Amino acid sequence: MHPRRLRILLPVFLAVILMGAFLWHYQRQGQVPGAIPTQAGTPVGTSDEMNLLARLIAAEAGTEPYEGQVAVGAVVMNRVRSPLFPSTISGVVFEPWAFESVSNGLIWQVTNLATASRAAADALNGWDPTYGALFFWNPSKEVSPWIWTRTIITQIGNHVFAR
Repeated sequence: MHPRRLRILLPVFLAVILMGAFLWHYQRQGQVPGAIPTQAGTPVGTSDEMNLLARLIAAEAGTEPYEGQVAVGAVVMNRVRSPLFPSTISGVVFEPWAFESVSNGLIWQVTNLATASRAAADALNGWDPTYGALFFWNPSKEVSPWIWTRTIITQIGNHVFAR
């Protein structure tokens, strides 16, 4: 191909790729900015999503104070609303390596969901004791050094919450 033609086609090709990525990003979000995300056309807060969120809360924070359980649910909801993460509760929960209790199967072994279900409902209704955190971890457990690069916002029970 002639170098002059290449100089013309290369920027066009790059523009097409960038436009495709831009459109994919907004289609992936599946929502208008500020709207409540949905999963498969159903509003957030369906019984399946509530159960999944409650299971995650029970598995990740079942021994934490109630506010700490709500905080774990709030992190999930903050991720759902963030363009950096999947736009559904199940997408966030099942994102590879996102939550230890999913990786090790504990999420399916929890049986007492009463308190965790209330905490899930509170998180879905907007209570966020983390002030917008996207991450949480127990500093007494071994974690990736990367997580310590996050800005810590607060600590509730045994978990720290960060952006």
